Amino acid sequence: MNTNDVNNQDFQELIEKYLNGETTLEQVKQLVNYYESFQQNHEWVETLGPESTIKNRMLINILEVLQDEDTETVKVIPFYKKALFKYGVAASIVLLISLAFIFNKGHSEIVEPIIVNNNIKVGTDKATLTLGDGTEVALEKGQTYIAANLSSNGEELVYNDSKNIKPEIVYNYLTIPRGGQYAVKLSDGTQVWLNSESKLKYPVNFIKGETRVVELVYGEAYFDVSPSTDHNGAKFKVHASYQEIEVLGTEFNVSAYKDETTIYTTLVEGKVAVTNGNTYSILSPEQQSIIKNGIAGIEIVKADVYSVTSWRKGIFSFDRMPFEKVMKVLTRWYDINVVFVDSNLKQDHFTGILRKNQSIEEILESITTNNIAYEINNNTVIFK
Repeated sequence: MNTNDVNNQDFQELIEKYLNGETTLEQVKQLVNYYESFQQNHEWVETLGPESTIKNRMLINILEVLQDEDTETVKVIPFYKKALFKYGVAASIVLLISLAFIFNKGHSEIVEPIIVNNNIKVGTDKATLTLGDGTEVALEKGQTYIAANLSSNGEELVYNDSKNIKPEIVYNYLTIPRGGQYAVKLSDGTQVWLNSESKLKYPVNFIKGETRVVELVYGEAYFDVSPSTDHNGAKFKVHASYQEIEVLGTEFNVSAYKDETTIYTTLVEGKVAVTNGNTYSILSPEQQSIIKNGIAGIEIVKADVYSVTSWRKGIFSFDRMPFEKVMKVLTRWYDINVVFVDSNLKQDHFTGILRKNQSIEEILESITTNNIAYEINNNTVIFK
């Protein structure tokens, strides 16, 4: 289906089918593919709430449905955990507003991309486990690994709380390469999801009654922490570069990549206390702390947690993000190199929702306009 062949009436019919749970998987994919940036002026119904937040949250939920590629008919799902819409029709209004303006755009000359030799693969579940004695174990999707007190099904590493282990700290490392992702369930029941190009240091077992400490050496991780009430009041702390996080509640996201100069901690549920030198701040849900290397203090902002944490659900979510940063995110998942011949493109902004299981060609088709020329050569993308 081509945007040139579609009019607003066709699109409304497709949306109605989606809301009635009658769309096929391919039709829902079409809805997603027509989702573009919100940079043009168009009417917005203010009573619905913040424009980009509402749209992003809805599109993320649509894309979650698409993760099940075996389902031929996609049923409608609630867009929110909490009821933010007064009327059910508001959902269709949001989607129509975000998409209808596409058909009023002028058509610029299409510049076809050059594909020399595309060796770029979609990322997958894979990691390297480093044991206490230095032994390295490759963990890969579809392969199992079983040891004395841990096991892996190819997607998640699970540690058992072994009561017979000596009361001493033995550390393991889980390293995620570019083009990978993996999850680990620690011996206390805490679950951690690790994004591409990340590394976590943690004890095989925690010492009873003592503070539970792990380190995000670099990268991005989502934590769902086992409460201290289940562990005789033992606190849980996360060290990440030049900050420390004391967990006072359950779920949060930390982004501390080694090629970035800023650490972002985003609270989803509960409370966390963030420390940077002598500065100490407590976050509430939907707040994000920002700490910059070499700068004292902690900045607190309101965050769209749905967008920040969407990577864990197999989704990229970008909200007016500079194109250079968008491509940096993609380099980690697709393990690619990016070259900007035209440096002006770096500061262009992109807003949109994309699935992580799409090929790099599908992704680039979605995030570039018709008049942006690019070339794929082996594992390098060149913007001209």
